[in-house]
Amino acid sequence: MRLRKYLTFLRAGMIEMVQYRLSLFIMVIGNLLYLILIYFLWKAIYASAGTDLVNGMTFSDTLIYLVLATAMFTFMEMYSVWEIGRDIQSGKMVLNLLKPMKYRTYLFWSYSGTLVSHFIVTFLPTLIIVRIVTGDTIPLGWNLLLFLCSALMAVVINYSIDFIVGTICIFTESIWGINIMKQVIVLLLSGATIPVAFFPEGLKTAVYFLPFQSIYNTPLTILLGKEPPENVLWMMGLQLFWCLFLGAASRLFWNHSIRRITVNGG
Repeated sequence: MRLRKYLTFLRAGMIEMVQYRLSLFIMVIGNLLYLILIYFLWKAIYASAGTDLVNGMTFSDTLIYLVLATAMFTFMEMYSVWEIGRDIQSGKMVLNLLKPMKYRTYLFWSYSGTLVSHFIVTFLPTLIIVRIVTGDTIPLGWNLLLFLCSALMAVVINYSIDFIVGTICIFTESIWGINIMKQVIVLLLSGATIPVAFFPEGLKTAVYFLPFQSIYNTPLTILLGKEPPENVLWMMGLQLFWCLFLGAASRLFWNHSIRRITVNGG
């Protein structure tokens, strides 16, 4: 019965996305322009390096990784930080707290439909096109199933980080600057803009133990199928740890912070 309630939110989100087709079209065009930019940028980087292999990755490997990272960002981003900030600033949070479903759960499932829709409409076509163009670069096997499990944990990690940052709005009553800083940190340290393989050795070692690389680098590394099974299990185990730890931390931080909420609007 409870699952049926959640699936209702998922269905509503998918219907909402269909109603805003122009927004989806603009997002796709924006991603294409970004991909053209990174193509020429990394082509210039490899040309200046004077070698076909940089940090263990060829130009083709790097481009495939970044194309998939861009497509993954499209369906992973939930914009829940802005939603929490608006609810607090407008006073709508009071009404949300009166609902029978916990706010953290309600917010996650209200975005789930959009997440699933973007996965189907943007990521899957991108993956299929990359597979057709590059041949056997992306293997078709257990890596796909493990990627789906890893991507699901990445969603939970990303949402938990967003929820913690959004909760800070209770204290600051403004979220813009904090969220921009969070986005820069996540996009840089997760491998979404620069593959983690290109980081300096010391920074790379530190990043592997942070939760950010579990959002993009881990799922994409698993999908590309170039790591041995023991490394994959280690990465997914670390991802599961951050999934549970950040989920618990965001819940505890919210339960503590909500006692201090003040409403200026509404």
